[in-house]
This record gives sequence, structure tokens and C-alpha cells, in this order.
Amino acid sequence: MKNTIADIAHKAGVAKSTVSRFLNGGSVSHATRRKIEQVIQETGYIPNSFAQSLKAKKTSMIGTIMPRLDSFSASQTVAGMDEELREHGYQLLIINASQDLSREIEALYDLARQKISGIILFATQVTETHLAAIKEIGIPVLLLGQQHKDVHSMIYNDYAAGYDMGRYVLSKGHRHIAYIGVTEKDVAVGVKRKEGFLKAVSEHVGVEANLDLYESGFKMSDGVQTALTIFQSNRTLPTAVVCATDNIALGVMKAAHMKGIQIPSELSVTGFGGYDVTEVIHPGLTTVKYGYFQAGHLAAQHIIKLVNDEPADLLTVMNCEMIHRESVDNLN
Repeated sequence: MKNTIADIAHKAGVAKSTVSRFLNGGSVSHATRRKIEQVIQETGYIPNSFAQSLKAKKTSMIGTIMPRLDSFSASQTVAGMDEELREHGYQLLIINASQDLSREIEALYDLARQKISGIILFATQVTETHLAAIKEIGIPVLLLGQQHKDVHSMIYNDYAAGYDMGRYVLSKGHRHIAYIGVTEKDVAVGVKRKEGFLKAVSEHVGVEANLDLYESGFKMSDGVQTALTIFQSNRTLPTAVVCATDNIALGVMKAAHMKGIQIPSELSVTGFGGYDVTEVIHPGLTTVKYGYFQAGHLAAQHIIKLVNDEPADLLTVMNCEMIHRESVDNLN
């Protein structure tokens, strides 16, 4: 049978309230602490952190709201968060919003009712409804992936990433380029990456670039459909397709294979993200690598500071790294 706090108290020869105080980080004598720890070790007792949090003034639970569970970037970030939080005695509670803004708002209130100490929100948009909910629940909230001047935020330098990618593709001699972006409701991915890329193109003095802009969904299948639209049009095939995400880029590569288009000799392809699969496919995908796992650690450190009323930067900007692989041909 599963041991209870009462069982631990009986075997340690102490009061149930003493065991409860010990589990909640309260003050107990050194000798009593040793006895309780020994019994817990012998019985393999696992405290119910959620039950403890219901009685505590400050819980050991941190909530995170994910856009979707099958996202490589989100899963890697959560893994980093969980590792860091566990090291500091916190438990992570995950809610999947399924890319539904109304579910994100609902999740904020749900976590507040469960006495969560802090919330990390993987934000795709920051609406007035989000801001109202954050203000109303009165719990520390960290935005991850988007920023707002009134909420603690962590973002990647997507503008710089787009700029670096633009300079790189142009440096390889590409002048007819298709850029596949995403909805501009997503400021980081849909706006900043594109703005940085367009800035690089505009600065390429003395070079006329033929640039075609497209919009896709975030899924690999969306990338396939957008690429087929490009390939099946009557326009001349671009020499390079720059994709706002690795998933879109993988979709473009799939579509190129379906149409017998060789990469990179007939079409160069790039992405953003640095997913593991981009290294093992052939040809390897040129991309911008984002440190998702490290970002998770940093986000956890940040929310712990906010929970403990410690000073924390209102905005944290994380850098990215260009990864040059075989999917871009040198036309010079």
C-alpha cells in the first residue's frame, strides 16, 4: 500500500504535523529531520507536491502554457525548464493550448485557481485579453517568445537572425529569392524575421534582387502546399527559398523531391530553428539555430526570481547562431 504522511510520522515517532512541516520546508530539529529523512528513504515515500501546495502559502508549482505538444522548440524548452525547476525544488505543470488563444486565456485563470506560484506562457500573440487576465490573476507571468512592455518577456533576436540569413543567401549569389513567412499576428516569427531579411536585401548595394513573398502555416504539410504553389506557377523558379521555420523548409524540400527538383543544384533552401532533424537529413539544412533547451533553463531561473520577488530584467533578448550546411548552392 502507498504510504501516507501519517505512516511516515508513526514510523519516525513524530507528530503528523511535524512531517508536514518538514515536507513544506518548515523548521524542525536536526535530529527529527534525520529520522524523517531515513524513514522516507526506507519506504520510498513520494510527497504529493500538489496536495502540499494547497495548504502552503506559496506553492512549489510553476505552470507553463504551451501552444502545442508536438512542437520541437516548445518540447526542448520545457525540458530545460523542468530540469532547472527540479534543481530548485519546483514542480512543473503543463497545459496544452492547442494554438487556441481562448484556451490560453482559460489556462491562465485555471492555473491561478490551482494556486500556482508563477506562469511561463509560450506566447504566439499578446492581446488585450491576455494582458487583462495577467493583471487580474496577480501571479508572476513570464512571456516566452513574444514581448510586451508591461510584462516580463524573453525573446530571441529574430530580427538579427533574419538579417544574417538575408546577408548569407545574397553572399552566395542568389538574386531570385522566394521568402515563405507566417502570419504577422506572430510578431517574432511572422514580422521580425521577415523585417530582418528584407533589411539585408535592401542594404545589398548595387544588386537587384527579385523577391517573392509568400505566407504559410506552421506545419510541414503547409510548407509542402506553399512550395507546390510556387513550383506550379508560371513564374520562373527561384534559385533560393528562405523559410521562416525549419518545418516549412522541410516541407519545401519534400515538395522539391516530389517534383524532381534537385537541392541545392536547382533550388537552395534555408530555415530557422535548428531542429535536430535538419542535421541528419541529406542535404543538411542551412538554418539559424535557437538554443531552446538553454532558453528553458533561463526562463526557469527568471520565473523563480519573480516568484521570490527578486529583481529580474523586464526584457531578455537571446542570440541565435547561423548554421551553414549543404542546402545552399554557391552561385558566384
